Amino acid sequence: MPTAAATAATRPLSPRALYQDVAERLRTQIFARELEPGAWIDEQKLAGEYGISRTPLREALKVLAVEGLVTMKVRRGAYVTEVSRADVTQVYRVLALLESDAAGEVARSASPAQIESLRQLHERLEKQVRQRDAFFATNEQFHMALLAVAGNRWCEQIVADLRKVMKLNRHHSLFKQGRLADSLAEHRSLMLAIEARDAATATRLMRAHFESGLEAAA
Repeated sequence: MPTAAATAATRPLSPRALYQDVAERLRTQIFARELEPGAWIDEQKLAGEYGISRTPLREALKVLAVEGLVTMKVRRGAYVTEVSRADVTQVYRVLALLESDAAGEVARSASPAQIESLRQLHERLEKQVRQRDAFFATNEQFHMALLAVAGNRWCEQIVADLRKVMKLNRHHSLFKQGRLADSLAEHRSLMLAIEARDAATATRLMRAHFESGLEAAA
């Protein structure tokens, strides 16, 4: 049975925003490990597989380079970015700074309806604790929803790009034994702090959440 990535790589491309369609295909293949970290991207081969010229492919690679998923090397072409231990540490630290600030802002100023929407996402997490892939997806949705409620679109954009890079990390922290349950418990405490309008505690708990994630990613 063909994988989602294989299906994405063979379906016809729409004429609208061609390079964006190509970029999305490449993301799918990268996240599915069909294009491994460090792998050279054969532009001629991919253009043939996609049935396109190399121009939209190169535009797509520029998009992925901005996102950090692809590294462009002079006279050598494009490579799937390799994420080092130092990269992981740096990304977690930036995420901790941005998302802890957002958590405090949400606790201070979110409307009751916005807090309820976060509560609903958290309750979905509670139900998905034994469904790893679903938990991953909802976990990311929760974090991005919290950022949206905080209302800083620049922060949202930075975090969205950093989370794409984190998907390159083969040893995702949530894969570690017991980490998924620990993460859920941390989310539970965070929601209580937000609902209590305790900005200082929400900020501290979100920072600790990322510190625990980094430790598990080691």
